[in-house]
Amino acid sequence: MKTLFPILATLALAACGSAPHSELPTETVVEAPLDLSVIAEGRLRSVEATPLLVPGRNWTQQQLSWMVPDGSQVKRGEVIARFSAAQGELNLTQALLDIERTKLTRQAKEDALEGTVNRVGVDLAQVGSALAIANRYAGADLDMFARNEILDAIEDQRFLKTKDGTLRWQLDQASERGAAELGVIDAQAASFQHTASLRQQDLDSLELIAPHDGVLMLTSNWSGEKPTLGQTMWAQNEFGSLPDISSLELEISVPQVDALNLAKGMKLSLYPLGHPEQRSESALSFVATAAQVESRDSPVRYLKVKAAVDADAVKRFGWVPGMAFRAELHLASADSAISVANVAVESVGADQHFVYVMKSGVAEKRAVEVGDRGPARTRILSGLTVGDRVILLPEEVARKEQEGPAEVQS
Repeated sequence: MKTLFPILATLALAACGSAPHSELPTETVVEAPLDLSVIAEGRLRSVEATPLLVPGRNWTQQQLSWMVPDGSQVKRGEVIARFSAAQGELNLTQALLDIERTKLTRQAKEDALEGTVNRVGVDLAQVGSALAIANRYAGADLDMFARNEILDAIEDQRFLKTKDGTLRWQLDQASERGAAELGVIDAQAASFQHTASLRQQDLDSLELIAPHDGVLMLTSNWSGEKPTLGQTMWAQNEFGSLPDISSLELEISVPQVDALNLAKGMKLSLYPLGHPEQRSESALSFVATAAQVESRDSPVRYLKVKAAVDADAVKRFGWVPGMAFRAELHLASADSAISVANVAVESVGADQHFVYVMKSGVAEKRAVEVGDRGPARTRILSGLTVGDRVILLPEEVARKEQEGPAEVQS
């Protein structure tokens, strides 16, 4: 009886230690076809697109009165958008009024200048006549006139000569000042004429014309809004673009956590959202060097990748830029391979990987060599065999090891 008790106690302890491990979820290893893929979404865009600018000169405001719908196919020479002429006509009228006002100002200045010249001319004529008389008396014989009369004539002669010089100076000043003032008015008139010419150009450029065939893609502003009817826009700002539909590519946003193994040249399948029957094959032509945040409302980072789109598929299915697509990026594929769920693999550094295998109710720690890794599964190159039961919660094994007797065999 004393010999049996230690044996029963040992079995009881073993049962208590192994029971928690046997309750952990496991996955039985099988060898089967493997396809590791990343599912992501993106939009079609043109490799080459012609920017469409709001017509008019810089710093001119234009009000949108009509446009073709976003995503419409247009032909070369077709009108894409029209802008209201009301403001342009008002600006032109104001410029023409300024021109007429300067004409009236110039005429008034010419009349005033002519009046000044005529008045000075009359004064000069009077001074000239008086000076001639004064000169005759100033040189007369003393025996013929009284001395005081001759002295008065001499004084008049000096005064009239001074006055004549003053009037001639006034005439020159009036001519020079008048010419300068007329020059200023002419410069103003030329400026107003130039403004009127520009206003007329604004009126003549109220239509946005398609430079070539393509699909209209309206450009969103900083707040994400696209142009709407009645909106006032600054001339020379981007209104939209006209992509060349003969050369399209798919721009895809892959969550950073799924983008670790993406590389240029990787194969992928793509199709429009909701139309998996329109499937086409391609390969990555571009992979960004760093992931970036795409929304202010989410901290998730995405890696931008691009893939060329088959031109025949574009023509056959009628795809256009801006369409939403789903892409399946094929990380790896094999006709027969062993793989386990990602959650079952634990790593130490970059080179050491292990899993826990359930064997006779005991969790056995086993080193494995891993291959390609997908969003959900990892290919195992060595360390596991078909039929092994891999524990899917290795962290629970480690926790139980800390709480109770160790049963893990390394």
